[in-house]
Amino acid sequence: MTSKKAEAAAAAQTLRVLVGRLRRQMMDATAVGGLTSAQASALARLAKLEPATASVLAGAERVRPQSMAATVAALEKLGLVRREDDPEDGRRQLIYFTPEGRAYGQGARASRHEWLARTLAERLSDDELAVVTEALALLGRVVEP
Repeated sequence: MTSKKAEAAAAAQTLRVLVGRLRRQMMDATAVGGLTSAQASALARLAKLEPATASVLAGAERVRPQSMAATVAALEKLGLVRREDDPEDGRRQLIYFTPEGRAYGQGARASRHEWLARTLAERLSDDELAVVTEALALLGRVVEP
């Protein structure tokens, strides 16, 4: 492996680990209402995919369908989501936010944003924050087509 490829592989591994840790910390830091991190994550995913089946959510969250079914059942019991039969396939159910679930999701999203902005401002110097901003621009080039 060339030096650049080895460096890129190491950077990719580090970035993957850091993004996972950041995501978990954001979810933990903004958890309210007694939701588990799996429940909060499922709500965040539903906000992007609504309506979705439990199977689609499970795939997006990389968990077993049985685990997502249990998570969705708990969210339904809490009144945050509802299920409806899929009009195109009666064997499937589509999951939607309830008004309470949508409000919770919007509040959680705002809380995560505020937590991250506050944490960056508190833990990084002005120069370090500038480096992070530059790195984000470079990462943007990686993910843009």
